[in-house]
Amino acid sequence: MFSKFQNHILSNFPFLQQAKILVAVSGGLDSMVLLELLFHSKLDIAVAHCNFQLRDTESEGDENFVKSYCQENSIQGFFQRFDTKQFAEDKKLSIQLAARKLRYQWFYELLENENFDYVLTAHHLDDQLETFLINFSRGAGLDGLCGIPSLHDKIVRPLLIFSRAEIETFANENQLKWREDSSNASDKYLRNKIRHQVVPILKELNPSFLDSFEKTIQNLNQAQSLVDDASRIVYRKVVNDDNNQKIINLTELLQLANYQAYLYQWLSPFGFSAWQDIYDLVTAQSGKMIFSEQFRLVKDREILILEPKNVENSEEYLINEKDLQLNFPLKLRFCELSDLSISDAKTIFVDSKLVKFPLLLRKWKEGDYFYPFGMNGKKKVSKFFKDEKFSLPKKETTWLLCSENKIIWIVGERMDDRFKITEHTQTILKIELL
Repeated sequence: MFSKFQNHILSNFPFLQQAKILVAVSGGLDSMVLLELLFHSKLDIAVAHCNFQLRDTESEGDENFVKSYCQENSIQGFFQRFDTKQFAEDKKLSIQLAARKLRYQWFYELLENENFDYVLTAHHLDDQLETFLINFSRGAGLDGLCGIPSLHDKIVRPLLIFSRAEIETFANENQLKWREDSSNASDKYLRNKIRHQVVPILKELNPSFLDSFEKTIQNLNQAQSLVDDASRIVYRKVVNDDNNQKIINLTELLQLANYQAYLYQWLSPFGFSAWQDIYDLVTAQSGKMIFSEQFRLVKDREILILEPKNVENSEEYLINEKDLQLNFPLKLRFCELSDLSISDAKTIFVDSKLVKFPLLLRKWKEGDYFYPFGMNGKKKVSKFFKDEKFSLPKKETTWLLCSENKIIWIVGERMDDRFKITEHTQTILKIELL
């Protein structure tokens, strides 16, 4: 196994030869074999051990065992304890997902703070099979069936070509020591049920099942590569990246017979899971939206808008008479003039005597109205938004500049007629959106 491992590193991960490597070590069979292989390959390694404090004295024993190995072999070690149960409760996560989030968050912190290049984990071929079956049982798409990637960002998994049996044989032949996790014997978790009850039957039906499965994974990854290529080509035609928004043209999208597959490819990285709701959103009325943990997808006429969730913004900003410029949340500049120059959407000129300081910059509220410049009578701001075909995100990011309770300017859009310059105006206030 050692020579196979070294050839695997040279052929598929040659960059590890010169890298500073952090090895995730629990103290169990798989991670101790990985650590032993790396140590004898004379790579530049350090150890990271997570104590999730879920198994009382067992967790303490695992930590002390890994510390002893590091000390005996002069390997730098990083050890972190987590209050996993409290974190899971606070974030409303399962214990397994909470532990995963804590683990990888800490790994990336170590990468950045300690200048490591990669994190290596001990996932192997049996783990790959179990993940495939879990995702298959949940109705995953092609990307979910491709299993655990051997290289993703800064995470490397060099044992994916080895079975659990190979790893155990190597450990016994080399008289390695490791810690047994008692929770692995329990069928409380889905992964353990699959490991203990499903996989043995598959291996009994086909003694070469793992070899066949490895070929299947390779085929699925090749198919995924074709899908990714097609997705990128269609993306350029259908989706427009506009600052922090992605705008999906529904007219173009609906010309595709398999448009739902493209939506899945484009939106799954943003944490969406209610796929039927998303597919229904394509033909829903404007204003409907779907949320993931950090993003939202909004239907607006003939487009879908993908953007980060907006934090509710009820803040208001006062502008005093001595303030010649406001820098946040917008950049506004104020100056008095004696002559009138050309106005545009980014600049307005108002009668300074009609403006009462301090001015107020705020978001619009239901019931707001103003007197649009050049028109007779008042108009609700909501009606103005509708007539100008504002999308929901644009409504939410539009600011109003107000004097007392009157709107001076829907900033960058339309000023109020009540503040316009007349033949009686003596001083002009120029307000410019920078």
